[in-house]
Amino acid sequence: MSILVNPYPIFNNPLTIIASITNDFPAVVTTTADHTYLTGLIVRLVIPPEYGMTEANQLFGSIVVTGVTTFEIFIDTRYFNPFVIPDTQYQYAQVIPFAEDNFTLSSAIQNVLPY
Repeated sequence: MSILVNPYPIFNNPLTIIASITNDFPAVVTTTADHTYLTGLIVRLVIPPEYGMTEANQLFGSIVVTGVTTFEIFIDTRYFNPFVIPDTQYQYAQVIPFAEDNFTLSSAIQNVLPY
């Protein structure tokens, strides 16, 4: 079995571990390290069941960066279960970037298009 990988990705932003998510609108996400994200990035939240806020699992949205480890995401979490850090972690809660607002295109690492 072989897996094809683009050696020159157009979009390449790192995932980060979530330290907290507020019960607010818009939700404020705090990461455990500097996220290096820019406003307009579109991210997906991956919240394992032991973190409590399972309603936010697999939700995605555009972000507004408010600090080196914080950003707002346009998701209403006011009525979600609170986000908690469990004693035992089998998988970390993560923010996974996968696209950006097509009006900005500022997070693209390389432009490899032929035109």
